[in-house]
This record gives sequence, structure tokens and C-alpha cells, in this order.
Amino acid sequence: MAHPGPPRPARRAQSFVEHDVTRHDDYHWLRGRDDPEVLEHLRAENAHTDAVLAHLAPLRERLFDELRAHVQEADESAPVPDGPWEYFSRTVAGAQYGIQCRRPRGGGETAVVLDGNVEARGHDYFVLADLAVSPDHRRVAWAADLTGAEHLEIRVRDLQAGDDIDHISGAYYGLAWAADSETLFFTRSDAAHRPFQVWRHRVGTSADSDVCVFEEPDERFFVDVDASRSGDLVFIRAHSKSTSEVWTVDAHAPHEPPRVVQPRIAGVEYEVDHHRSASSGDRLFVLTNDGAEDFRVVVAPLETPSREHWVDVVAGRAGTRVESIDVYASHLVISERHEVDVRLRLIDLDDASAGAGRVVASGAAATSLFAGTTAEFDTATVRAVETSMVEPPADLDIDLRTGARTVVKRQPVPGYARDDHVTTRDWAVAADGTRIPITLVARREVLEGASAAPLLLTGYGAYESSYDPTFRASRLPLLARGFIVAIAHVRGGGELGRAWYEAGRLAQKRNTFTDFVACAQHLCDRGVTTPDRLVARGRSAGGLLMGAITNLRPDLFAAVVAEVPFVDAITTMSDPSLPLTVTEWEEWGDPRDPALHAAMLEYSPYDNVRSAPYPRVLATAGLNDMRVQYWEPAKWVARLRDHSTSDRPILLRTELGAGHGGPSGRYDAWREEAFVLAVICDAVGISA
Repeated sequence: MAHPGPPRPARRAQSFVEHDVTRHDDYHWLRGRDDPEVLEHLRAENAHTDAVLAHLAPLRERLFDELRAHVQEADESAPVPDGPWEYFSRTVAGAQYGIQCRRPRGGGETAVVLDGNVEARGHDYFVLADLAVSPDHRRVAWAADLTGAEHLEIRVRDLQAGDDIDHISGAYYGLAWAADSETLFFTRSDAAHRPFQVWRHRVGTSADSDVCVFEEPDERFFVDVDASRSGDLVFIRAHSKSTSEVWTVDAHAPHEPPRVVQPRIAGVEYEVDHHRSASSGDRLFVLTNDGAEDFRVVVAPLETPSREHWVDVVAGRAGTRVESIDVYASHLVISERHEVDVRLRLIDLDDASAGAGRVVASGAAATSLFAGTTAEFDTATVRAVETSMVEPPADLDIDLRTGARTVVKRQPVPGYARDDHVTTRDWAVAADGTRIPITLVARREVLEGASAAPLLLTGYGAYESSYDPTFRASRLPLLARGFIVAIAHVRGGGELGRAWYEAGRLAQKRNTFTDFVACAQHLCDRGVTTPDRLVARGRSAGGLLMGAITNLRPDLFAAVVAEVPFVDAITTMSDPSLPLTVTEWEEWGDPRDPALHAAMLEYSPYDNVRSAPYPRVLATAGLNDMRVQYWEPAKWVARLRDHSTSDRPILLRTELGAGHGGPSGRYDAWREEAFVLAVICDAVGISA
């Protein structure tokens, strides 16, 4: 039986004139969140999507069963030692949410710290957004998001009694305990959803007595708070996309005012960690781009921490991006990225001859070694995680003095045969001659075969965020069906250092999109795949990438999956009343600048929809999404349908009770993933 055609929202003419350029937007009215007609339209879109994809129901169920079969549903994470306890999380078969636990160090009876399944009762959505154990291990502060809109409720739990003894409403991400285990620091956001204040709360007292200890008036800056691993300092960080500033609070005197480390300088970024020892006293190690595009590490006394007192520990090295630092009693651990992959560098702080230290890397192709969670300051080992697209994550303890590795836990993946799969790195060439890395994974016989295969190409390319080639069990159903899955490491990300990021932002943002097209074309030219077997997928800023490449080369892709996509760039960036707009100007550009407006107008997906044979499109949205508003994909889908000259379906699915991250429970998330995977398979003619 034929299903009805797609919903057709009313076209209500509205125009915007900027820099003598007129833009027409017949669907601007869809941003009326409280308009009953808008909600009715979103529901109609969901019903249409369900009808068009009804034939995929058996495949979706099969894919869900496969996804579930590749997960050990009852499992425990690697324990993290911290004082007299070791902390870990546990999952139970059939339960949606994780359970946070602890047991005495070295073994003993397990105690539940927080059971997400209990806390989620009565709520359609639940995300444990933050959790911080007090220094004396008697209490835990935890924050939950119950709508997906990222407005958090903080509670403080007595771990001996098991009861919540305090409550703070209207908070944002970020929790830090003072040394007294009585004083808690947290953040609040403003009307634009920007965390801009740090507050101090004493457990058991009224919220009326809370004190705002820091407020950031500059709308470009976010604020966050956390505690040093040493337990001696609380860090308050204010940061825009290009500038940062850190303040410290003495954790032993939490009522003292914050002290600035280095007053902000436009374009200078830095972050700090604390070290103390009998021989060197209190020091701050600083990671900064001041004088080093790919960042350097310096040190300064805690009492005189400003940049005139900075002394080099590790000088900047072009092409090796220092991404983070972790300070321990005896060692400095540096996470650095070189040629896409991440490795660790260990520097002995007690050995003046240690120099640049010891590099610890995986040694395997396209494999990264990431810093893991290490809670203690005085430790002989640090936790790391090693993974690739074929290697499930392994938690390792690395000996700080020798670099020796001990496997603590390997992620179990039922039904997965590692030796049947292979990963490799390829390089495409962009129009300007730049080489673009691509990481691929497939079953061995597929990747080494002579015939073209169905291929899923993914990408992101923004915020200097690297799309790391890590293992995902959710790919296995595709690989089992003969797919190759590939990541295009396009400019705008951080895979090849700060210059790689700069070459894909602001006025150079178009490089991100043409890089992705170059990767897709390269894979077709090599015979790895063909356009009718090639699917593209991206999320959020990666959804902007999907919208742009759909306009650039609608002929190159069988289907495009754009999840919570940022596709209405100019309209959103022109409205400072929207959440996050002002803070994003340093990433995308302020359209009030004529040159940046012109650059954005060249690629903004919604503004560049044209008459063309568009591929199949699946767009998703979250009604409570504060990062990418639901109306962006809703408008984009409507305009695509108006202009597409093909008969391929263009579909929208909106989660009416979730935000940017989609469904919160793990089984719900697997069902959502099975839904998307079924669309991907169907697009290339795979029905089983």
C-alpha cells in the first residue's frame, strides 16, 4: 500500500538583508518552539519517516540483535584506585544505565555509589552528567540531566547512609570539592546557555548562602571548574575558542578569593596542573601555545605563575601537537599527537637529566594510546587506553619509570574475530595539493579484495577535535555485510596539529568540505567503492559537513546521514540571542563581518540548496537540543524536498524528548543506531 507523500510545511515568506545580500527563508517560522503547528509538523515528519522505512523493520530488529550480541551486557570497567577504595562502573543485563560502584582497595565487598537505573525511574531521559567523590570519600556530588536540555540538578549523597543530603538546582557541568569535603564549587549558565559563573556551596546549608566566586562577563568565554589531582587547588578556567585564563583557589582555604595565573592575552591559550615536592615546592606546569603553534610545556612557581616566570620543560615541535598534561608526584605525563595518532611522553621530575623523557606509543599502525583515568597524585603507574579500529580498547597500567605496560582489562566483544579484520591508512590529495589522511577498517577479504565494496565515510572537521580511529562495536554489523568503514580526517580537526585546524575554520572553512569530497572521490577513483555504494555520515558540526558535501557533490553519494546537523549557519550565527552563538563566532565567524559573511554564505548548507538530483538523506534532530536547534534540520529537509530533482527519499526524524546526544539509555541508543544502520544498508541495496 502506498504511503502518503512527505509533510509540506507552509511557506511563509521572510527575507534577511545583510551586506546588500538578500536571503529568503520561507521556513523561518519553524523555529517557533511553542507553536502547536510546529510540533504537529515534527510529528508528521516522524510519521512519514516511519511509513517510508516500514519495510526495514525486520532488518532493524536483526541489526539491534547483532549490536546487542556484540556487547557483554553484564560487565565491569577497570577499577581506578583512589585512597582506601577502588572505583568502577558496572552494567547489568537488561538495565539501561550504568551503576557506579566502589570496593575496598585490594578486594572486599562492593558498595553502590550511584545506580543510574534507580535515579532514572519516572524520567524518560536520564544522563549522569557529573560525579565527584569528596576527598575524605564520605560523600559524592553528582549531577543529572533529566531532559536533554543540559540544565543540571546537583545532589550530594552520604556514602555511608546512602541518602542524598543536599540539592542544588539550575547548575551546569563542573564540580570540584575543597579539601575539607564540606565545600563544593559548581557552575551556572546564563540565558544563552553559557556557563559563566562559579559558585561556592557548603554542604547542608541553604542555597541562599551560596557565594558566586567568579563571573565571566565576556560572552565569548565559557567557564568551568575542577580540582587538581594533588588536592591542593581548585582551578577555575575561562576560555573562548582562541584565548584562555586560569584562576586558582587554595583548596585548604576555599573562602579565599581566586588568584589569576596569567591574565588573558588575545590568542594565547593555556591550561595548568599543580605539582608539589619537598625539593621544588609548589609549582604550576603550564601547557600553552604562547610562542609555539603546536604548544609547549613550561613551569613556574605557584606564587609567581605569570608568563614572565615561565621556564621551558618541553619546547614546541612543529607537527607534534601537545594536547594535554597530567602532573604526578614524580612524573609529568604528556599526551601528544603525531600524524593523526596519540602517544604518551613520560618525564621524570626527579631526574634533571631526563630531558624530553620517554615516549610510550603503541607501535602498531593507526593505533592510539590515550591517557586514561588516574585518580592519585602519588602513584608509580598511570592508566592509559590503547585502541584502533580493529583493536577493542585495552586499559593499561604504565610504569612511570620504565614505561612497562600491564594490561588491566580488555573490552570483551562477543562474536568478534580480531584476525578477520584489518585497518589501514590511505591519503587523498585535495585540490590545493594537501594530503588528507583516511583511516579504513573492513574484513580482511573485503579490504584486500579486487572489487568495489559498499563504504561508509564519516567525518567531523571542527573545533580542532580529532576524529580518532578507535574501535566501535556498532560498526561490526556493517563490516559483517561487506562494508568498509572509513574516517576522513579533514581540515578543521586536530589530527595534524594546530595548522590543520586553522586551515579549516573561519574564512578557510570550505577546505573541510572539499577535503571530504576529495577523500570520497579518491576512494572511488581507486576502485575501493563506487558512488552508488558510498554513504556519508556525520553528526553536529559533522552534520554541517554532510550538508555542505550534499550540495557540492550530490552525485557522489548514494545516501547522506546528517545527525543533529548544524546546517543553517548564517541565520544561527546572526542571532546572538540563541544559545552558544556568540561563543561560536571564533569558530565559524561573525556574519557582521562582510568577508566572513561571504565565506559562510558560500558553504552554508541551507542557503546553498539548489535544483539538483540529491541523494537519499536522513536527518535527525532533538527537540530539547540546545547546541543545534531542532529547526535547522527541519528547515533543511523541507528546502531539500522543494529542490531535489531525484525521487530519493529525504527524511527527518526528531526525538521529541531528548537533546543533542539522542536517547539516553543504552538499549534505546542501540535501537537508534540499528535504525540508522538499516537506512545505510538499504541505501546500497543490502536488505538482510
